[in-house]
Amino acid sequence: MKFKSLVLAAAAFAASSIVGAQTYPTKPVTMIVPFAAGGPTDTVARTVASVMSKTLGQTVVVENVGGAGGTIGVGRVVAAANDGYTFLLMHIGISTAPSLYRTLKYDVNKDLEPIGLVTEVPMTLIAKTAFPPKDFKELVSYVKANKDKVSYANAGIGSASHLCGMLFMTAIQTDVLTVPYKGTAPAMTDLLGGQVDFMCDQTTNTTSQIKGGKVKAYGVTSLTRVASLPDLPTLNEAGLKDFSVGVWHGVWTPKGTAKAINDKLGAALQAALKDDTVKARFAELGTAPEPLARQTPDALRAHLAAEITKWAPIIKKAGVYAD
Repeated sequence: MKFKSLVLAAAAFAASSIVGAQTYPTKPVTMIVPFAAGGPTDTVARTVASVMSKTLGQTVVVENVGGAGGTIGVGRVVAAANDGYTFLLMHIGISTAPSLYRTLKYDVNKDLEPIGLVTEVPMTLIAKTAFPPKDFKELVSYVKANKDKVSYANAGIGSASHLCGMLFMTAIQTDVLTVPYKGTAPAMTDLLGGQVDFMCDQTTNTTSQIKGGKVKAYGVTSLTRVASLPDLPTLNEAGLKDFSVGVWHGVWTPKGTAKAINDKLGAALQAALKDDTVKARFAELGTAPEPLARQTPDALRAHLAAEITKWAPIIKKAGVYAD
């Protein structure tokens, strides 16, 4: 009798879950962004969230949960109820965290359900306007000759600007003073104020500064030029052969979220990425939606695995770790 009761209870629970998935969502949905408001990833998130809201029929509320290179925000989603009302938009940092953090409290491969890739944002190598080098060739020579004097700003360990800096220093075989900040905004503020010399950051955060003449720009990190900055050469063109780093973004839900719910979120994401207003906004920021074939769970799962493999030896060689 007890066994029969358990079976009936399990069946009732399964039935209610199916009904819940079919009617989802019935209230606002929270998108966790593991970085401060106003930053480049937040800009991508809010652009997408506004259109996802229309498809889902409920408001997608962006909640910024910053700190520890994005790991606090990711941890919040891992610990959230798997009912579809909390999901994650995170960038490339999710693939470097397993190598950067000694005590990561979650497994990115096991504790999250992939929904799809969103966009891959190129980065730009920029400097304060008073920085002497006039072009990329001069920049490399100057940095090598003044490695104990120049300073490189980044948005903190595990940030996109930190990763780009590591790749750049590895490529030119020269280490310089690195100044970590608690986010992109304060790093950019000090660069504009001349307190630090140069940095690498996403086009979502630098395009307006470059066009406004507020910073010097030496190159873009994609293998092809960016439409919004057509006169800016790629670093590959400028002399760093095959240098390429982009800040890709993806969407995940907590492990165990019903497939029907994930499918609805995936459909809303895909609808947003083909929306003309989203495409136009991304173009202004120097990026574009990922192709449809990459807006899927399988594509995100495979991309994450490849990126973890790519970054692990680079981080190990740099010897940079966080607790």
